[in-house]
Amino acid sequence: MPRAVYLLAFGIFAMVTSEFAVAGLMPQMADGLNATIPQIGYLITAFAVAMAAGGPFLTLAVLKLRPKPALMLLFAIFIVGNLLAATAPSYPVMMAARIITGVASQAFFGVAISLAVQLTPPQVRGRSIAVVMNGLMVGTLLGLPLSTLIGERLGWRAAFWAVSALAVLAALATAAGMRRLERAEGDGGDFRQEMRVFANPKLWLVFATSAFIIGATFSAFSYLNPILTQVAGFGSGAVPLLLIAYGAATVIGNSIVGRLADRHTVSVQLCGLALNLVFLTGFALLAHLAVPAVVFMLGIGLVGVTMNPAMAVRVQRTGNARPLVNTVHSSFITLGVIIGSFAGGVAIDNFGLRAPLWLGAALAALGILTLLPELTRRSAAGPAPASGAPASQEGPAAATEKQAV
Repeated sequence: MPRAVYLLAFGIFAMVTSEFAVAGLMPQMADGLNATIPQIGYLITAFAVAMAAGGPFLTLAVLKLRPKPALMLLFAIFIVGNLLAATAPSYPVMMAARIITGVASQAFFGVAISLAVQLTPPQVRGRSIAVVMNGLMVGTLLGLPLSTLIGERLGWRAAFWAVSALAVLAALATAAGMRRLERAEGDGGDFRQEMRVFANPKLWLVFATSAFIIGATFSAFSYLNPILTQVAGFGSGAVPLLLIAYGAATVIGNSIVGRLADRHTVSVQLCGLALNLVFLTGFALLAHLAVPAVVFMLGIGLVGVTMNPAMAVRVQRTGNARPLVNTVHSSFITLGVIIGSFAGGVAIDNFGLRAPLWLGAALAALGILTLLPELTRRSAAGPAPASGAPASQEGPAAATEKQAV
């Protein structure tokens, strides 16, 4: 992998650490901002709404820039928003900070994934996306528990100051280590040209699958802290260690999916959704028992957000690999975060802390349903002949492969 791919992962790591910090600091932030736990959960929702609604527009705004200046601009916007979060005197100001950082993060994700495809050969596209998305997994493994630990020891504001410093370091490393790149062919076109790909109805169904995969996961992940402490009975000091274990599961899962994504794109998603359905249901039933709760939590980490490489490959084969398509895809991913975190908060208010886990199980089942049309088409077509297209072209029509890369 080119060094630039790892630099992109570093940038995503910094932004994901900021995104997830709220999930690990809910009680402290609720006290500091005079808010309730569900209201703090809505900060996760606000970040996701900003990503979904604002990210594509910011991506369009930076498409005419070369990749490196575009990344630097997005870093600058993100850092400003995160500094505002660190100094927020009230809940509304914190909400504004989350919106700013959410928009910047979404655009960065779209540009980064497109660059990963541009920088690597087509036969390892899934692996290159997995490397970039390891920034998200390592953010869960290290960034989330470290920000939680800093927040518990030094206050939640210190956690956001630390994330700001991390983002500055990532920006400097990218500025120093990434070579000058020109825009990929087709990037920076007019609005109509960029929007033409969205006329494909299959692309929207692929987007929907991604939304349900992430929604199922985030309905649980957004409320892990209160579920583990108030239902499973763990002390607050154990939460960072449990989150490290959860993050380790996501890193392992992402590495596995990254190696399978090119050849078994749809099968990986089907397997992940089915297992997540089992794990979420088990967690909901046995959350009051410490050992089963941890086992099911780790299972969710193994098969939840780790589907990202397969999701991205499937989207790029159905549409294309340019920044706008990747950003809109990320918007649907964050739509899943919105559904999981917001609806999970509403469910807690009405049915208690186990309710988000049941919600996640329902979303996983809906995700499986969105795969059925493609699975049916493939079953009707029968097995590919031995002399036909290689296995790496499983999923949407292989004829779009050149367009996707």
